[in-house]
Amino acid sequence: MRITDMQRCEVRPGRLVEWTLSPATVEAAARLPEDSRPPAYIQESHIRTVRSVREGGLFVPTWVGAAFDIPGRVDLDTLQDALRSWTLRHETLRSGFRWSGESGDEMRRFTLDADAVFLHREVVGDFSDPAELTQHLQDRFDVTADALCWPNFLYAAVVRDDSTSVYLAFDHSNVDSYSIQRLPADVHELYTAAVEGRRVEQTSPGSYVDFCEIERADADRIDATHEVVARWRDFIRRCDGKLPHFPLDLGLVPGGKLPTQRLMNEMLVGADDAAAFEAYCRPFGGGAVGVLAATSLIAHQLGGQSVYRTVVPFHTRVKSRWSDSVGWYVGGAPLEVPLARAADFPSALRAVQGELRANRSLARVPLARVLRLLGADFRPTSPDLYSIVSYVDARGLPGSERWAELSVYGLMRVSYGDQACVWLNRLHEGVWFACRYPDTDIAYKNMSRYAERLRDVIVSVAREQRLAERKPEPVSVG
Repeated sequence: MRITDMQRCEVRPGRLVEWTLSPATVEAAARLPEDSRPPAYIQESHIRTVRSVREGGLFVPTWVGAAFDIPGRVDLDTLQDALRSWTLRHETLRSGFRWSGESGDEMRRFTLDADAVFLHREVVGDFSDPAELTQHLQDRFDVTADALCWPNFLYAAVVRDDSTSVYLAFDHSNVDSYSIQRLPADVHELYTAAVEGRRVEQTSPGSYVDFCEIERADADRIDATHEVVARWRDFIRRCDGKLPHFPLDLGLVPGGKLPTQRLMNEMLVGADDAAAFEAYCRPFGGGAVGVLAATSLIAHQLGGQSVYRTVVPFHTRVKSRWSDSVGWYVGGAPLEVPLARAADFPSALRAVQGELRANRSLARVPLARVLRLLGADFRPTSPDLYSIVSYVDARGLPGSERWAELSVYGLMRVSYGDQACVWLNRLHEGVWFACRYPDTDIAYKNMSRYAERLRDVIVSVAREQRLAERKPEPVSVG
């Protein structure tokens, strides 16, 4: 799935149709009693951050979503049934939060039963100008898929005679990248099966709401003396009391306003170079390890860093019951690569491999819980608490072989932020690079240089791997 924004996902003219939860569903939710299952720490941190930034006078949309095409003339009733069926499978989409307590600062969950959830369809109108339609969709998602309201998602379709483009946007508290990347195939299958008169045999996915309760209970059992907390404390101390920023200058003024951001995205390398690079890195853990090793070298070459520090995202779907579930199953682990001992790519690979083996388990304890136990002043002022470099091999996901054919995109909202976040998706066609970064001349220059150096490393390693594969075996004589 190519990660992009609304402006770059091939929005084409047509008749716009939208689906939201019905007024009766919203009214029923308002009367619901409290659901005792708490928010996940990552959900609570996200929503509190959005509220804090909003109270500071800045509206920062944080939705993510997906776009894909359905070929041919669509049956809107059947599509609506497919969207409702998909929604009902995932309990987090019918669950939300209210502020309560004496101070109005406690988050309390409510959750609708599946039989109380219905979609309301509205035909918005015909759009002939792609730019106008794009802006309308973005504006609607900004207002509707908002962390501080409920429901906080919106479905839309742009209907044409030959095809229909479907757009789905969610506040990030409901979904992660894996959820978004599974979505097109799941909805496609529900729709196609209904059109063809087939039943879809699906097991019920685990509930993210249940996961939140389990993960939070586990996290609340640890205290400030726990080894995980101690290791994070030491890491943050070596980061000068902060979580790590991207290792290149982003041209930001200390204490300045939260800057607007820009998006950079492109196909970084093709399938052949991606495959050879992964083959070289496989003994060390694969492409994700290779990208982090390359980034550590680039941090030294371009940023003069003696140690590369970052937080590496890991999924927390540690049990099979969560594998098909929609939710935000992500944790983070610290990574620290001393570049004096990792001066070339092979040694950087070994260093990253060792760090990930030692630290990956830390991602199972929510970072928001750790920070609370540390007692440090990490008052959120930005949607991103730290920078990331993420690499995901998406080729095994259902329907990924048809993503290009069906114009499948992962959508992110690029608005405000003082971090640089990089996502690399391994597709059948190659490695897709996407980066959200502060809109400064220095950040543009350095992130462009980073992308170019990263491409150079991947291509160089791939060339070395191909040469090694072609090297003839020695012939024994005797």
